[in-house]
Amino acid sequence: MLQEMLRITDDYAKEPELNRLMKQFIREKAADHSIWSEMTIASCLMFGGDESEALYRAAALTELIILTLDIVDDLQDRDKDDKSWMQCPEAFTLNAVLACMAVGIGELAQLQRHSRSDASLGIQVSRMLARSISGQQQDIGGRLETEEDYIRMVQEKSGSLIRLACFMGSSLAEDGGLGTESGFDELADCIGIIAQIENDLNDLIRFDLKNDLVQKKRTLPILYMLMHCDEEFPVLRQYYESALSRDYFLRHKAACLDFIDSCGCVEYTRVIQSLYLDRAESLWNGLPAVSPWKEAWKELTLGPFAGRLAMENQQASARIP
Repeated sequence: MLQEMLRITDDYAKEPELNRLMKQFIREKAADHSIWSEMTIASCLMFGGDESEALYRAAALTELIILTLDIVDDLQDRDKDDKSWMQCPEAFTLNAVLACMAVGIGELAQLQRHSRSDASLGIQVSRMLARSISGQQQDIGGRLETEEDYIRMVQEKSGSLIRLACFMGSSLAEDGGLGTESGFDELADCIGIIAQIENDLNDLIRFDLKNDLVQKKRTLPILYMLMHCDEEFPVLRQYYESALSRDYFLRHKAACLDFIDSCGCVEYTRVIQSLYLDRAESLWNGLPAVSPWKEAWKELTLGPFAGRLAMENQQASARIP
């Protein structure tokens, strides 16, 4: 997949420095394990499609789209200084982002010739991206107050990208795309919620300057903490209301970690995650898809979370006398 992404870059980025920079970003991203292209491929095959040059081109484009969004996300959050796109001049990074957008437009036009979808690939992908950006705007706006706000935001921000990755493959399959009648849109949103909750819990436990609490983000476990902190840990609400400085809040790190352990936010968040996992399993069972690719797709998207939750439940049962 890396070589396909590099080849696509050569097709569009002719200026040497821009070409070098884009390839640097692509190689750095490829070093991380990513399932986006694998989702695209599995989605095509499980809905009756075949392996082809067009499919691998679509999978490479999926990875490039996700890389572009990751770069923009890092520019907004300013919390990943180790990334190459954060270390070079910002103007160069922005040009690379614009070039990736140009690649996307061109490649979607190329793939349209192979699509079996009734709708334009460009229109469909644009709508999914717009929905994801809407969710991102809600996230960075810091206006989330309730569990319902959070779920709606994640459905748009993360669920849309799952839809996109799978549509890029399924549009090349015999049925020409995943319709809402199959329940796939809801399934994609469930997977987005499950994955985002996992990220949020992992970030909560890591208490450094990149921590969501320090950044005053409003994730599902943090919303729960804010609802229950007034008596046990009022410093948290005071910090979120800007009544306390970051330095003062960081001096209460030990007390904050104790509150995370005692308030039930982790347990509450795991319950919500389990509910969406159960719903995703039910929707997956109803997909009119082809084995063994249907099972391979499930292992990619749900397997890691289902396995971890099963292990945690076993450990919890073993602790009960």
